[in-house]
Amino acid sequence: MSFKFYTNNEILKKIASQAKQIRLDMNLSQEGLAQRSGLSLSSLKRFEQTGKISLESLVKLAMVLNAEEDLLRLFTAKINPGMSLDEILETPSLRKRGRKK
Repeated sequence: MSFKFYTNNEILKKIASQAKQIRLDMNLSQEGLAQRSGLSLSSLKRFEQTGKISLESLVKLAMVLNAEEDLLRLFTAKINPGMSLDEILETPSLRKRGRKK
């Protein structure tokens, strides 16, 4: 069993690197991706260098890069594939509020 611990910065840069690789695989220039997504070229360059971008801009990029399904899976509940149907049905319903402040 291995554990991986990432810093915030490492995660940001990894996401940016993966997005850049998809852009290159699609044979798009930075200018082309910026234009298709509606982002400014400077915002795209900053994202690819630092990983910093607004969520709305990230969604725009994901849509152009055909990666919106990846974003939609981001905070989904994890179901153990080894669970039986009965166990899944017995799983408590999703919470609508938290109690801790």
